[in-house]
Amino acid sequence: MSTIDNRNGQMFPKLTPNEIDRLHRFGEVRHYAPGEALFVTGSVAPGMYVLIKGSVRVTRRDPFGHSGPIVEQGPGDFVAEVGQLSGQPAFVDVHAIDDVEALLIPPENLRALMIEEPELGERIMHALILRRVALIEAGTGGPVLIGAENSPDVIRLQGFLARNAYPHQLLDPAQDQDAAKLVEQYAPNPSDLPLAVCPKGTILKNPNETELARTLGMVPIDERDRTYDVAVVGAGPAGLSTAVYAASEGLSVIVFDARAFGGQAGASARIENYLGFPAGISGHALTGRAYVQAQKFGARVMIPSEVVRLDPTETPLGLHLTDGRRVKAATVVVATGARYRRLGVPNLSDFEGRGVWYWASPIEARLCRDEEIVLVGGGNSAGQAAVFLRSFAKKIWMLVRGPSLAESMSQYLIDRIKAIDNIEVLTQTEIVALSGSREKQLERVRWRNNVTGAETEKPIRHVFCFIGAEPETGWLRDSGIALDGKNFVLTGSDVPSDARPSNNGSGRPLPLETSVRGVFASGDVRSGSVKRVGAAIGEGAVVGAELHVARADGAAESSGDAEKDSGTGSVGAMGMRLNPHCAAEGAHQKAAAALSGGVAPADSAAG
Repeated sequence: MSTIDNRNGQMFPKLTPNEIDRLHRFGEVRHYAPGEALFVTGSVAPGMYVLIKGSVRVTRRDPFGHSGPIVEQGPGDFVAEVGQLSGQPAFVDVHAIDDVEALLIPPENLRALMIEEPELGERIMHALILRRVALIEAGTGGPVLIGAENSPDVIRLQGFLARNAYPHQLLDPAQDQDAAKLVEQYAPNPSDLPLAVCPKGTILKNPNETELARTLGMVPIDERDRTYDVAVVGAGPAGLSTAVYAASEGLSVIVFDARAFGGQAGASARIENYLGFPAGISGHALTGRAYVQAQKFGARVMIPSEVVRLDPTETPLGLHLTDGRRVKAATVVVATGARYRRLGVPNLSDFEGRGVWYWASPIEARLCRDEEIVLVGGGNSAGQAAVFLRSFAKKIWMLVRGPSLAESMSQYLIDRIKAIDNIEVLTQTEIVALSGSREKQLERVRWRNNVTGAETEKPIRHVFCFIGAEPETGWLRDSGIALDGKNFVLTGSDVPSDARPSNNGSGRPLPLETSVRGVFASGDVRSGSVKRVGAAIGEGAVVGAELHVARADGAAESSGDAEKDSGTGSVGAMGMRLNPHCAAEGAHQKAAAALSGGVAPADSAAG
């Protein structure tokens, strides 16, 4: 049974005539003749439609020409899902049944509606999110992947789409005639699989994630000549938190991530010690809400888009992307997080994606049903993964290099793992060898107790790795940003005095500012940070406050130079004419309040 079956009233709420009147200022009235299309699957949707007169039919359609009804809507209904906040392609077809009069609200005005009409906006937002959930559950409107479910490349593409909350289907050509015909026609070589059949008919052969995303229209077209107030690199908890706080303060924000929103936190099956969620929440659900929230406030999210270089010599700062584009921003926030450390075995790369996993989602979990598996790691991420996988695996061998779980895992997880019969914890133990077939599928694992020297080898086809943390800072080489001995980013008072920017007033970086002026770091990528979701989100909020300090200081310097010539004040960061010294002082107060956990002065927005 679908999780949204009992939520139809919330998914399709009726707006009153008074509420529709309030929405008129956000859009314009359009008219459609019977049979005319409002949405076409795979084509960019123009925004949200509010039906005033007439009715429409919403249908699902797959690339094979199969279609089916979803719902009919009439006056008081609105036609959209959460993708219309950012101008994504439609996942459904919508046609007028009779003469239709509708209010079209484009994406930028839909975001404004959410802010300016909070009660109504909340109801609409909730419906849009539930509709996306329903589309994901049904696999409606997205690509159809054709290949075997245990294929490494199928798992790779499924993981990418699932982590980005993008609807899709999987068809096995051994079981589906339509899929088998396409394989015969388009994939004569096994290396061509999987096929990705896109909504508009394009067929891709074993595409990479970027190729698939661009064909689907997942990555919005960016205004190349625009300079943003803030560029955030990384869409994990820290990056999304920064985006939400900065965008909600009226700053123009662009967010980049090479893979998906959520970062490592997105792999957490259930976080139970995050404030405000007594029943717990999955990392993907938590960061998914933040992803939508950032877009609600106008942040532009570019996924997948990989930043490969930061050029601090450019004014404004320059970010260089893999596709050759260059984005300019007044300030940059490094929030690229950390990746799990790889196992120290010689042939590891042969089995990555073929039995060795760094993620524990339902996609990987279904592959190890009723099997014995190995899980490596002793932190909270490892514990959460073990608790999740125990419902699928016959037995979990949990290998911990340290003497106990207590050194790195929360007590509630330790207690839960102790109570689970099919999890066996082996301390002071590590993997020493992996072996497999010619097709490079993992088949056997050998581990060693580092105290006794005893080795054990078992027929294991799946190993989940959640060990250590290696910062994603390779793209910062040659940027002048100071790193510690483990390549984490140094900030604030940890920045060596000889690396501090000479043009930064007193020369002291702000608490989360790096050695390059205007470049900040937050979350797991930062040296000395607490590697927890709550800490990363908190640091993102603090950076949001510090951005105001940096902008106010910059405005103060610019206006100070101007005053020498004209004796006038300057226009502040938010477009207000301010005394530059007062602007800087007020921003410092906001940052101080955020850092101390207190409340900023009266003009501060509640978080």
